[in-house]
Amino acid sequence: MTNEAKLRETLDRIEALFLGATTPGERDAAANARDRVRSRLEELGQSDPPVEQQFSMGNMWSRKLFVALLRRYAIKPYRYHRQRYTTVMARVPQKFLDETLWPEFLELDKNLCAHLKEITDRLIAEAVHDDSAEPEVVQPLLESA
Repeated sequence: MTNEAKLRETLDRIEALFLGATTPGERDAAANARDRVRSRLEELGQSDPPVEQQFSMGNMWSRKLFVALLRRYAIKPYRYHRQRYTTVMARVPQKFLDETLWPEFLELDKNLCAHLKEITDRLIAEAVHDDSAEPEVVQPLLESA
């Protein structure tokens, strides 16, 4: 199984956990669960109106993942003119953000970053140099007056 297939399987399992599926046979039900989450989001929109939120992502992969999650739940991501590329704006009910969207993003992002780090480390070791450890921290040289 390739690393990409492993990542997809991991992401599917995490999604299944958030949507309530525990076995491969329940994966079809996960699609229905996703629809129920969307319905719940609409209901929350009435009792807990969407509030404009600003998110800053540390890297483009996390940003892409977060934007995809927003779109999965039919939430329109945007940013204002002159905002940084790493900024994502969205109107989201606070309760949905706290209980569903953000915890799911954090778990998916953790796994995605770990996978990308593994791939990057392997490629650098194979193609450039096997030691890609962080540089040593040293004291600055004092200039004589």
